[in-house]
Amino acid sequence: MQLIDTHCHLYLNEFDNDRYEVMSRAKNAGVTKFYLPSIDSTTMDVMMKMEGDYQNECFAMIGLHPCSVNESYLDELQKVDQWLQQRKFVALGEIGLDFYWDKTFTNEQYAAFNQQMEWALAYNLPIVIHTRQAMQETIDAVKPFAKKGLTGIFHCFGDSLEAAQQIISLGFLLGVGGVITYKNAGLAPVLEAIPLEHMVLETDAPYLSPVPHRGKRNESSYIFAIAQKLAEIKNVSVEEVALVTTSNAEKIFNA
Repeated sequence: MQLIDTHCHLYLNEFDNDRYEVMSRAKNAGVTKFYLPSIDSTTMDVMMKMEGDYQNECFAMIGLHPCSVNESYLDELQKVDQWLQQRKFVALGEIGLDFYWDKTFTNEQYAAFNQQMEWALAYNLPIVIHTRQAMQETIDAVKPFAKKGLTGIFHCFGDSLEAAQQIISLGFLLGVGGVITYKNAGLAPVLEAIPLEHMVLETDAPYLSPVPHRGKRNESSYIFAIAQKLAEIKNVSVEEVALVTTSNAEKIFNA
C-alpha cells in the first residue's frame, strides 16, 4: 500500500533531533513521497537541504505563506520570483489568505496571492492553498484563475459541503488531514458526500496531529490514521483510499 503526504513541514526544527527516525517510521507506514510547502525565505535553506537529502522522496514547493505577508512582502515575492527562474518546483505553495490572526495586511495578502497564482499559470504549476477564516474570499479569488486552467489543493480542508462543492467545481482537490479525526470538526458528513476522486491525504506535520496523537507533534507516519478514518467515513477499504488519493496526488503534482 502506497501513501503520499501531500503537505508536511518536515524540514522545521521540531524534527532536528530525530528526522531520520521520523522518515523511517513514515516509510514503514507506506508513505513513499513527501511534499514540502514553503513558508517564506527564512525556511528555504532548510527545506532545500531536506529535499536534497531525500531525493525522489521529498519535493519542495515555493511560495509566500499569507501569515508571512507584511510590509516587506514585495521583497519576499521577489525572492520567490528569483527561485522560480532558477529551478523547477512541484507547486506554488503554501499560498492564500488568512484572516484569523490579523487583518492588518489584508490588501497585501490579496496582492501576494494573485501574483503567485499568475506565476503558477505562467510556469504551469498547481497551487497549494492555505485559507483560514477566509474560505469564500479565497474561493472567489481563485475563480478567475481556475477559468484559465489553474489547479491545485485546498490544504487542510475543514469547511462546509457547499464550500467543498465550490472547490471541486473549480477543478481543485480537498486536502484531508488530522482534523477529520476530531469529534467536533463536523467533517464526516461533508466528506461522505464527496467522491474520493476529489481528495488527497496530508498531515501538515508537525501540526494538527490526528487522534490518537492529538496534542503531540505530528509526523508523516500518522497519515495512516487519517486514511483509516476516511475509509471508515466512505465505507471502503484503507487500500482503496490509499490507491485513489495516491493517484490524485500524482496527477496534481505531475509525478
